[in-house]
Amino acid sequence: MSAPPAFGPAWHRATLRAVTFLAVGLPALTSIATVAEASPQPVIRTPPPPPAQTLAASPDPGHRPCLGDGTGFVRARIRGALNLDLNWRDADLNCGGEARPDGTGLRVSFAGPGPGGRMLRLVFGVRSAREGVPGKELPTNLTVLMDGGRVFATRGDDKCTLDQLSQRPLPGKAARAWRIEGRGFCVEPANALSGRGRIVVSRFDFAGRIEFSTRSDF
Repeated sequence: MSAPPAFGPAWHRATLRAVTFLAVGLPALTSIATVAEASPQPVIRTPPPPPAQTLAASPDPGHRPCLGDGTGFVRARIRGALNLDLNWRDADLNCGGEARPDGTGLRVSFAGPGPGGRMLRLVFGVRSAREGVPGKELPTNLTVLMDGGRVFATRGDDKCTLDQLSQRPLPGKAARAWRIEGRGFCVEPANALSGRGRIVVSRFDFAGRIEFSTRSDF
């Protein structure tokens, strides 16, 4: 599997702005939650990354791994309109994060290989989380975006929970750059924002990075 295209801080900021718009700018789409169940589909399991020597020879020299030390990852079980068992490793993965725009918590995003060679993005909005502070049982909003236009969103942070959250400073990075790790689950679906379908992410684990500006975000 070739590495995904490089997505730097500007891409992650654009993704987070798009998720903010989807969360607050499309209230008329809440009725989609009542759509019919999607037809059963085979489960797609993303394979482990290729050996290190293959990655080093990647034709995309601009790709930057999530953390760069091999410890970044995303694992998730997705069922419904998408049937996926994600197992993204650091070298497959782009990640980023920042404070939520309204100052109520943190937001972290991940992008990795999805079905059919398309990029899949997961964005977690964690209410009440604070920079550098661990947490437990944190309400979480989840948005899943597929290249090509499909978007699924919980449209609220009462459907998913981050069981455990930890943060630690990234060595050699900016003073306000953190390794962020969490695990959690969703008990209700994320509905398609257009068309029909919904998904349930019954469990997820991740480790990525989150960065803040030099000003105070809280």
